[in-house]
Amino acid sequence: MNVLSVSLLVFLGGGFGSLSRFGVGKLSSIFFDSKFPIGTLVSNILASLILGLALVYMKDKIDSNNFIKYFIVIGFCGGFSTFSTFSVESVNLFKDGFILYGVLNILVSISLAMMILWTLVK
Repeated sequence: MNVLSVSLLVFLGGGFGSLSRFGVGKLSSIFFDSKFPIGTLVSNILASLILGLALVYMKDKIDSNNFIKYFIVIGFCGGFSTFSTFSVESVNLFKDGFILYGVLNILVSISLAMMILWTLVK
């Protein structure tokens, strides 16, 4: 597969992932009125779950199926999860005096993502 095809798969997967993250963020702000960044948490956890499921159930196909590897694993999961937004939201929680929320955001986000992947991929 040539570089242009791979780039297109990553680009499209990342775009769909980013749109999905945006949608989850909007929905969470409708249902939850909180200083806690629930939308980012849900997106990151779902992205970890999708990545873990893809790695487990498609492990034999990932290396031979470029769609799974580049569109889903790298593109979609990369666009759907967001370390930079997670980081800035955590910093802002600390700056705004919501220390407990900041600590909880870091602990819950990282712990859940790691537990999901550890459980699925072990």
